[in-house]
Amino acid sequence: MAARTLYEKVWDQHVVRTYGDGSSLLYVDRHLVQEVSSPQAFAGLDQEGRKIRRPEAHLAVADHAVPTRLRHLPLPEGLASSQVSRLVANCRNHGIRYIDMRDDRHGIVHVIGPELGFTLPGATLVCGDSHTSTHGAFGAIAFGIGASECECVFATQTLRQRRQRTMRVWLTGRLRAGVTVKDIILAFISKVGTDGAVGHAIEYAGPAIAGLSMEARMTLCNMSIEAGARVGMVAPDETTFAYVKGRPLAPTGADWDAAVSSWRALATDAGARFDREVALDVSALAPQVSWGTNPGETAPIDGIVPDPSSEPDPVRRAKMERSLRYMDLTPGTALRDITIDRVFIGSCTNGRIEDLRLAAAVVSGRRIAAGVEGIVVPGSATVRLEAEAEGLDRVFREAGFEWRNSGCSMCVAMNDDRLRPGERCASTSNRNFEGRQGQGGRTHLMSPAMAAAAAVAGRLADVRELGPIA
Repeated sequence: MAARTLYEKVWDQHVVRTYGDGSSLLYVDRHLVQEVSSPQAFAGLDQEGRKIRRPEAHLAVADHAVPTRLRHLPLPEGLASSQVSRLVANCRNHGIRYIDMRDDRHGIVHVIGPELGFTLPGATLVCGDSHTSTHGAFGAIAFGIGASECECVFATQTLRQRRQRTMRVWLTGRLRAGVTVKDIILAFISKVGTDGAVGHAIEYAGPAIAGLSMEARMTLCNMSIEAGARVGMVAPDETTFAYVKGRPLAPTGADWDAAVSSWRALATDAGARFDREVALDVSALAPQVSWGTNPGETAPIDGIVPDPSSEPDPVRRAKMERSLRYMDLTPGTALRDITIDRVFIGSCTNGRIEDLRLAAAVVSGRRIAAGVEGIVVPGSATVRLEAEAEGLDRVFREAGFEWRNSGCSMCVAMNDDRLRPGERCASTSNRNFEGRQGQGGRTHLMSPAMAAAAAVAGRLADVRELGPIA
């Protein structure tokens, strides 16, 4: 058999049938369900009188619209209340496990899936959310789907799909102090563009991967979608197995041993061919911050706002001009001179315990700058409880942050956490398009450490220049 990539191996294991047009019927192992994308899918099932083929293969939670404070109170009447109650009713009627927002297992789908062991290496996993690519950190083929596709998975546990081209991102070197995995992925997107990986499944590999935690690998894969890819993956290794072992829904006993044996075989074969290769030396990176309205419009913190007039491509030049108008920025402005109003630490990109530890270390013994508001939103209740056990909540509160309950929060303006028009936010989330965090809001993407530094400085700041970090 010819040498195969990780993506090709997992794909081949899940093909039920191939068609003459080059597409395949793919078996789906896992489906994460949330309140925004599922109503139409459930309605379609009910209209046709269909049942869920494998209820145990689905896990549901409300995360996008739920409030992150006053969680003990009933949801006020409105869209969020309607979405959550409909999800609860649909899960009850169809026998799907639902995690209540007051449950200690609650959280963002892409955080709790791995925490519970619902996400497993070598699996196919889908969700009605584009950042489902997160789960590829475990060596799974994971991607976002639409409402009609959700209905298809409910009814048949399969999807008709086309195989993606393959891209390998080869990471070398060691991260310098103050530089994190968020800087790697922002630098990569800046390098290839937001359409640079369209039609590709990315595999992140190379010497730098071995030293990354599972939380860091999830951040990498989470933002693959921002480079245009549908899938981002990392081959499972000892770090993966150690993370998964003992999770509530993970295999146990002899099943665990058999699973690990099969997962080890998923690594890309020597000599396997990729359609595209990109190399990045992470030791050369500085902390990154976005200046525009997509993650590709990013620069090192010691840089300046670029001048569109120096861009020869007229389409890109027009896009840069529009971004600067929306962001209210002037070419040539030092990024460090950009003041902020709000700070958001959380999301499925950077709301895990490792992220909160990084941010807490920066703000420990310090205070948020006058006039700046900051919130910290753990990605799950499990993360929240772990952080509180370590005293991180106290560190954030003493620094002037609000400490919230789990949820998508200010990553997307579908709840009460949003920017006011004209406000500028240092955010650890994954998207910064116009209005993403609230109509008229201006978002600068960065790592948790950099967001914490911005909170303390009251402007975009280089965390490496703050002095000793606790």
